[in-house]
Amino acid sequence: MIKQPFSNVQLELLKVFNANLSDAELIEFKKMLADYFYKRTVDAADKVWDEKGWTNEDVDRMLNTKMRSSKPK
Repeated sequence: MIKQPFSNVQLELLKVFNANLSDAELIEFKKMLADYFYKRTVDAADKVWDEKGWTNEDVDRMLNTKMRSSKPK
């Protein structure tokens, strides 16, 4: 199987935006993409929060706890 050089998202964007955007339009487009991925991240975190039944107190405790193990020397 031959791997495409572009992802499905990249190919779709190339089709849609075959013309140059102005600097202002490009900034607006980048912000729109950032907002989209921010929302997806927050939604995923909210889902985990709900699944785990976490409270604000749980999060405060996690913030003050070393959560990863030390690497062996």
